[in-house]
Amino acid sequence: MSEIKLAAETRTEFGKGAARRIRRDSKVPAVVYGHGAEPVHITLPGHELLLALRTPNVLLSLDIEGKTQLAIPKAVQRDAIKGFLEHVDLLLVKRGEKVTVEVFVQTEGELAPGSFLLEHVLNTLTVEAEATHIPESVTVSIAGLEAGASIHAKDIPLPKGTTLAIDEDAVVLQVLSAQAEEPSEGEAAGEEAAEA
Repeated sequence: MSEIKLAAETRTEFGKGAARRIRRDSKVPAVVYGHGAEPVHITLPGHELLLALRTPNVLLSLDIEGKTQLAIPKAVQRDAIKGFLEHVDLLLVKRGEKVTVEVFVQTEGELAPGSFLLEHVLNTLTVEAEATHIPESVTVSIAGLEAGASIHAKDIPLPKGTTLAIDEDAVVLQVLSAQAEEPSEGEAAGEEAAEA
């Protein structure tokens, strides 16, 4: 995973009014914490941060007053209607340090022929990985699976250096048989009347 460099500015103004002024300047208020240090309140360039956050578990290299620090997003708040970034919480990490993150589960292949449905019991998998080598996602094959089959966390191949941080027997995916809908009583009575 590559690092994305962002220039950060420390901030001393807090509250809704200050946050609105920051966002009006196309910046995003954020807080950086971790490793027992005092939280540092910063602003980040809005457009660059938005692009960076398109990558799940992105590693950010923050330039805070001439000092470079690595961080990963911990919580991202977006406007519910317009979708712009309102605030970001970032967790400080160090090279070689293990962190616990959630990665998306992707599937490849086709289920066995027939009327089967794939249920994603878990959309993400909680894993532990080195902060500078966090996988964006994990992929598992569903080729040829039939109703009743399930894939557990332990069945999903993980990249080297990545370990599960959840119960290995947790069901991630399962295959169900598609069932035809029973007609409701009103529809059934209408069909009988039409036949008569």
